[in-house]
Amino acid sequence: MLDKLKELNEMRKLQADLKRDLEQIFHTEEKRGVKIVVRGDKRIEKIEVDGEENRELRDAINQAMKQIDKKIQKQMRGKLKGLGLPDL
Repeated sequence: MLDKLKELNEMRKLQADLKRDLEQIFHTEEKRGVKIVVRGDKRIEKIEVDGEENRELRDAINQAMKQIDKKIQKQMRGKLKGLGLPDL
């Protein structure tokens, strides 16, 4: 039992480390006056349209992505339980 808890804690630490690493990866894409900076965790860091930052659009996209992530996690939890695997 203790081995399982230790293993679970190690997996959670690894997950946190990976998340932190992904947050440090950036990609910038520019096309027709629109510039988007995306992090490795697929969050929008910055959106500029014709040189002006659009925070409302950035926030709306990130909120939509956050909500879809929650829905995916909920669905995956159900599948993990069906397989007898622990929640992460």
